Amino acid sequence: MQKKILVVIPTYNEIENAEKIVRKVFSLEDGFHILIVDDGSPDGTAEVIRRLQPDFPGRLHMLERKGKLGLGTAYITGFKWGLEKGYDYIIEMDADFSHNPDDLPRLYRACELGADTAIGSRYCKGISVINWPIGRVIMSYYASTFVRTVLGMPVYDCTAGFICYRRKVLEAIALENIRMKGYGFQIEMKYNAYKLGFKVVEVPIIFVDRTEGTSKMSSGIFGEAFWGVIKMRFRKIRRGNQNI
Repeated sequence: MQKKILVVIPTYNEIENAEKIVRKVFSLEDGFHILIVDDGSPDGTAEVIRRLQPDFPGRLHMLERKGKLGLGTAYITGFKWGLEKGYDYIIEMDADFSHNPDDLPRLYRACELGADTAIGSRYCKGISVINWPIGRVIMSYYASTFVRTVLGMPVYDCTAGFICYRRKVLEAIALENIRMKGYGFQIEMKYNAYKLGFKVVEVPIIFVDRTEGTSKMSSGIFGEAFWGVIKMRFRKIRRGNQNI
């Protein structure tokens, strides 16, 4: 029986990219489904998705939330929806093409070959980032080095947001206890998977910064991640009970 694979894509003001990312993912041959989690985009992103849904019946889904509630909560909302709908693999990715949709099959197949969590990694084979200012590259690279050192987690790209999870990983993680909302969310999810004993692998990708739309990066996101990692080091990781 063919595995059910869901790609969760949070959006906020992604009208320039929304239709293109949907059509590109559906052009692939692995039968991916998409869940858009839109945080009340005032630019009409949700309207674009609604217009596309009749073209992809049963494959293009959307959850609309009222207001900008944060990246982490958007993904958790998407993960819970995917578990409820019976998906075997759930992948998270950005809407802005910084994550190349052509890499989706590589992440999925890494899990098919034995990984529980497959990370699209910018740093496991050197530094593979295009169009970022050098200051941002250095900040991101050494942020992952800091996380790896503090948490003892053998992952080179700790803040990566292009990840394939087996269903059992998301069932085991206590999603209701994930506390961070920005890039710290990405660290916290990986750390939970690692500490719960799941096999985490990194798949090298080339990350290309967005060419359309506006970045959601802020200094507060990095501040949350820094202090959150320190607290995480001393927090007991508890197994969840997602009996879905």
